[in-house]
Amino acid sequence: MDTGLLIKELVLKAIRSSGPGGQHVNKVSSKIELSFDLSASEALSEEEKTLLLNSFKSRMTKDGRLILQCDESRNQHRNREIIVKRFLELVKTGLKKPKKRKKTRMPAKAKEKRLEAKRRQSTKKEDRKKPDVN
Repeated sequence: MDTGLLIKELVLKAIRSSGPGGQHVNKVSSKIELSFDLSASEALSEEEKTLLLNSFKSRMTKDGRLILQCDESRNQHRNREIIVKRFLELVKTGLKKPKKRKKTRMPAKAKEKRLEAKRRQSTKKEDRKKPDVN
């Protein structure tokens, strides 16, 4: 994965931020929207694309684009830096292969201890019942 090439593939768009801001708010577009087309990316190999597709499943649009937004700062350039950094972190974490789970056995002593505790609890409850008189 080449980060420089990946950053060149990003589509950044400045839009008007929502929320309070007074007179200045309607004139300045400080919110940044990042759009990335995963399937058309040339910076990623096919294996990397499938890994990212699995990790971005819930974030992707229907046409296969990843869209992120940032309006943390009132400065457009600062928001641009934040969103690119966030995108690169997402890609980095998405490319990590999940570790295979190793099957573990429950120790016999732990199983025995659990069953003993169940027996104690059972007798405790049994002792609370009224005696059966016949």
